[in-house]
Amino acid sequence: QVHLVESGGGSVQSGGSLRLSCVAPRLYCLGWFRQAPGKEREGVAVIDSRGTTKYSESVKGRFTISRDNAKNILYLQMNSLKPEDTAKYYCAVRQIYGCRIDSNMDYWGEGTLVTVSS
Repeated sequence: QVHLVESGGGSVQSGGSLRLSCVAPRLYCLGWFRQAPGKEREGVAVIDSRGTTKYSESVKGRFTISRDNAKNILYLQMNSLKPEDTAKYYCAVRQIYGCRIDSNMDYWGEGTLVTVSS
């Protein structure tokens, strides 16, 4: 069983920054997903074991995903935050090939809430 723990969520004003962290094992594909109230969950960013990253169009250029394999930590640096980024953010992992923001992930964290006010 894989246990994922996110941290770093909070409230910030529009234009501000936050960094999310997730203690995650060194599996093939790690990613961040989010779900806003009344909306479906969507992929935000993923990173594979080679460091290849993919982003959703809505966050490209503002968010950066990275992983520290020595510490087994996944990060999401979020800059220039907008009110529409308000959501619960989830860390997830996938064990095998196919690392995309629309991939089916194998394990999920409990999520951390990000609120951006205008």
